[in-house]
Amino acid sequence: MTESEIIRGCQKGRAKYQKALVLRYSPLLMTVARRYCRDDHAAKDVLQEAFIRVFRAIDRYQATGSFSAWLRRIVINVALQTKDKASYQREQAGLDQIAHPMVSPQAITDLNAEDLIALIQKLPEGFRDVFNLYVVEGYSHDEIADMLKIAPGTSRSQLTRARQKLQAMILEREKENYVKRVG
Repeated sequence: MTESEIIRGCQKGRAKYQKALVLRYSPLLMTVARRYCRDDHAAKDVLQEAFIRVFRAIDRYQATGSFSAWLRRIVINVALQTKDKASYQREQAGLDQIAHPMVSPQAITDLNAEDLIALIQKLPEGFRDVFNLYVVEGYSHDEIADMLKIAPGTSRSQLTRARQKLQAMILEREKENYVKRVG
């Protein structure tokens, strides 16, 4: 079944095509949802809500861009809408003491994709969202500010702090690995 056949079938409300869409795009969209959620359970909830919105809106989908990009945007919007926007402001407190740790290039190359995703998921919610939107999705700070209803300066600050926090976590992981090797 081609993508356009799946889209047309879903626009007609046919369950066979809806199932094909879910089976084809769930892995991609679950990866997107996991970047914005603390755990797989929350990511599955986001994904389920996103598919509900997809099926409600698919009759308005215009094939002017990538279908998978349209789906990803819906997942991102659902994930962001489930969060408390005030958390972006509250997370600023207590993080001024994060220094600029020096992470060795080897520590970064030792990370696999799952390790990196796990570290990103440990970031405070606002940091994680801004990091994902800017670094992974490629949005500008102005676009992020509009999406999250924050100031562009807050987006920049959250990104800087997310990077610092990630570096600190990688450094801590590097120290733990060193102790294991030596000890």
